Amino acid sequence: MNEKKKPCSCASCDFREVVFSYLDELSVEELCDHKEELFFRKGEIINHEGEKISNFKYLKSGLVKLYRRTPNGDEQVITITRPFEFVSNMSIFSEERYQYSVSALEDSVVCMVNLDFIKQLFLKNGGFAMGLLTKISRINDKIISQTLDIRQKNLIGRVAYVLLYFTNDIYKSRVFDLPVSRKEIADYIGMSTANVIRTMSEFKKEGIIRVFGKTIEVVDMAKLEVISKHG
Repeated sequence: MNEKKKPCSCASCDFREVVFSYLDELSVEELCDHKEELFFRKGEIINHEGEKISNFKYLKSGLVKLYRRTPNGDEQVITITRPFEFVSNMSIFSEERYQYSVSALEDSVVCMVNLDFIKQLFLKNGGFAMGLLTKISRINDKIISQTLDIRQKNLIGRVAYVLLYFTNDIYKSRVFDLPVSRKEIADYIGMSTANVIRTMSEFKKEGIIRVFGKTIEVVDMAKLEVISKHG
């Protein structure tokens, strides 16, 4: 069950520099009155596909996945999102209900701002509107680019791409605890779970990675990059 946290001071929040830098002090104070922070434990659903949209959401800490269910009930993972990127805001101005589900891959804190208040800011502050739309557009472009990059690769290239994504973009470390299951990786790259397991085992045998339970160590970064690029 998600838990409410005491509201932080929006004036000193790091996220203010991402989008809310266009707001004056009075608007920031109003923002705090329309915002709350919720804590979600690993595995909890932040929003369900089909749920009515009532808040603008952004990830303050943790890691989440954006996904939807296929007609046969399988998960189709669309992207994995790190802090200070938006959580399922791609449809907030065009749809009444979420087109995707979002769940926490790690313990996460999500800030939620009343959507009606955000729309009021849009009408009053052109700089804020442009800043927010630009940020949302960049994230949409990133998701499309990642999807195209993955689909252009073969199996080993796709697995290498995901491992590099965690190494370079998510954790910025060659050693990290893999936050997703082999099945979730398979759902993300459009391959079978068995193929993902086999490929990671081959990477391990070739000395490209080391695996200690859920901990991954990228040993041969150069080789993994070559596989991702040409695979």
